[in-house]
Amino acid sequence: MKKNIANSLLIVCCLLVMASCKARKQVLVARKADSTAKPNDVASKLAAIRASQVNFTTFAGKAKSKLSINNNSNDVTLNIRIAKDKMIWVSITAVLGIEAARAVITPDSILVINRLQSVYIKKPFSYIYTYASKQVNYKTLESLLIGNAVPELVNEQASIEHADGNTTLSGVLNDLVYKLILGPDNKVTQTNLDNQGQAQSLQVTNNAFIQATNRILPSQIDIASVVKDKKIQVNLHYTKADFEVQQNYPFSIPEGYEPGK
Repeated sequence: MKKNIANSLLIVCCLLVMASCKARKQVLVARKADSTAKPNDVASKLAAIRASQVNFTTFAGKAKSKLSINNNSNDVTLNIRIAKDKMIWVSITAVLGIEAARAVITPDSILVINRLQSVYIKKPFSYIYTYASKQVNYKTLESLLIGNAVPELVNEQASIEHADGNTTLSGVLNDLVYKLILGPDNKVTQTNLDNQGQAQSLQVTNNAFIQATNRILPSQIDIASVVKDKKIQVNLHYTKADFEVQQNYPFSIPEGYEPGK
């Protein structure tokens, strides 16, 4: 169990690419239809989608989470801090609030401390390609954690369809088949990524949108991934979420820790 919980953090960091001191009551947001975009004007619609995504400098969130790897499940809490375009800091706690692992992800590297086994892991960001297509990058991970559209998927080559107030963007990005579903307010409700050649698929579903620091984001993010013979599910439920708060990103490898695999 110790190995499974701690190593889950590294897997989740890879998988996802395919908050303040005072608790805030969640407020469900009535989502209004976008009346400015012209349905038949591709450039206008893409601009409206980009403008509707959450813009921020820093993010802090706390999420109750269920991690399931090949049907082996653990309930954990994730504390997530983001400095946009620079760093994602994640702490995972399990029973009795004891920290099991901590990670720092940058555009170049992934660092993980496994406190339950007294080991640490250093990987280049390219390690993520064990679990995801090479079209995935650091910005992909940032986008999925706050419910934004993956930037590369909102492009002029995408096929755009409108039905029942929703918009679907679909296409192929090199070897990656994608589909992006957005609600009437251009907020992402589902992201699908599929690389058949590598037997990789990822589906991210966003639900229960809330308001935090004058921004709208999903409080529920459900992730399902298949990577060859591995089936991974992650369910995140944000109980705290704040933007533009001053924060730090403590990370150091304790003395005596050994390098892990």
